[in-house]
Amino acid sequence: MQHLSIFPVLIPLLFGAIMLLPPISRNINYQRVASVIGTLFMLMSTATLLYKVNAEGVQLYALGGWQAPFGIALVADKVSSLMVLLTSFMSFAIMLYAVSGQDKGGAYFHPLFMFQIMGINGAFLTGDIFNLFVFFEVLLIASYALLIHAGGKHKTQATLHYVILNLVGSSLFLFGLGILYGTLGTLNMADMAVKVGQLQGETATLAKTGALLLLVVFGLKAAMLPMHFWLPKTYASASAPVAALFAIMTKVGVYSIFRVYTVIFGEHAGELANIATPWLWPLALLTITIGSIGVFASPGIKTLSANLVIVSSGSLLACAAINSEEATSAALYYMVHSTLASAALFLLADVMSRQRGKAEDRFVRSRPFAQPRLLGFAFAILALALVGMPPLSGFVGKIMILQATQSTTQTMWVWPLILLGSLAALVTFSRAGTTLFWRHSGNATAEAEPAKKLEIAGIALLLLASPLLVLFGGDVSEYTQQAARYLHDIQASAYGLLPGVAQ
Repeated sequence: MQHLSIFPVLIPLLFGAIMLLPPISRNINYQRVASVIGTLFMLMSTATLLYKVNAEGVQLYALGGWQAPFGIALVADKVSSLMVLLTSFMSFAIMLYAVSGQDKGGAYFHPLFMFQIMGINGAFLTGDIFNLFVFFEVLLIASYALLIHAGGKHKTQATLHYVILNLVGSSLFLFGLGILYGTLGTLNMADMAVKVGQLQGETATLAKTGALLLLVVFGLKAAMLPMHFWLPKTYASASAPVAALFAIMTKVGVYSIFRVYTVIFGEHAGELANIATPWLWPLALLTITIGSIGVFASPGIKTLSANLVIVSSGSLLACAAINSEEATSAALYYMVHSTLASAALFLLADVMSRQRGKAEDRFVRSRPFAQPRLLGFAFAILALALVGMPPLSGFVGKIMILQATQSTTQTMWVWPLILLGSLAALVTFSRAGTTLFWRHSGNATAEAEPAKKLEIAGIALLLLASPLLVLFGGDVSEYTQQAARYLHDIQASAYGLLPGVAQ
């Protein structure tokens, strides 16, 4: 079990490579079987990894036996193991949906899907910022191809904007890494956290420039205002399985902000302590605001789903700005909830769109659904969860965020915006539900395509997560509290990974 930490990266890499080889590459059914088995294996391995981390503590995996800070290190702690389990569970559910026929729109869907999962898991597990850049590029390259899956003018246009923006972000990432390596002499996160407090004068100013460049890059990935404009059109134009998988893409950016600006540039960082906080505060609040406006103005379910991702990113960034154990714990809980609920809504939007004919997912009169009760029930559950209404996990997550505010000023800013965001979602979901399920023109036709069993199974798995997060809320919140405590404890998250360094 000593190699368990690398399984979330190794399994999708191997299955993706195998699916590029004949005869599997020539047979879609073989690829489907391989993808389901691969995502199931990954789910089992990440669940085992989380159990082992919870029981035994942090698992440090040094590739080739080269110890940090010189070698490539994968760090499975309570935060990263939670995120790879979230990715694996979501990927398994999405793959069940995709193999029902959504994977036929273009070539190489299954290997690209696996390579993107590999990049996402690697980004969560890496203990080195340069390798964070490498895994970012892996997941981005796969996402470029997945975005144009099933083709179309709108997808090509959205992909072009997405590619150009991320190429600029990658360039800034390299500049930031070069500056930090020049000032600190290392890119291992734990080693950087130990050394950053020793910087003074011009060297500290130069390192601050590199750190803020990284904040721009991570903000771009997290859809932080003003770098959010790419997301609604990109996500709304993607095919359903791809858009659902992309629900965790912004969380990679948010996770990177928590990891870098808590562990490396946290309270202990001397002149560079908490350098991101003054920037995160206004940008996080403005992100919630612009996302809420987008939610209220959404013309269809797919655009609504995309704007809700922006609102969730803003809420998580607000937790990063609060910069406390309570806020980080709330962010981890809310991150799990919002990722799974958003993915489910993207999949549900696709099913509803196919059953409405030319009206697709737009909030206009159309023919009735072929499965009104099934879709209505799923829509109601997701609406309650994403608005933040009891008794589902969205309510618990938002309550935790509100309780994490530490001062009157924080409360005065965070509470109204979080609640107004929920109000905008409530109004929009009410308008959407009324139009989609009650206002019909004509009768259901034989052309309406009912949801297949595997599609229902994939959506049901994601839906089931919300009540389970409440049912086991005590255990989950205790776990997130322990994960947040570890992240804010420099002795554990930095010195503990460098046994040769004096504390």
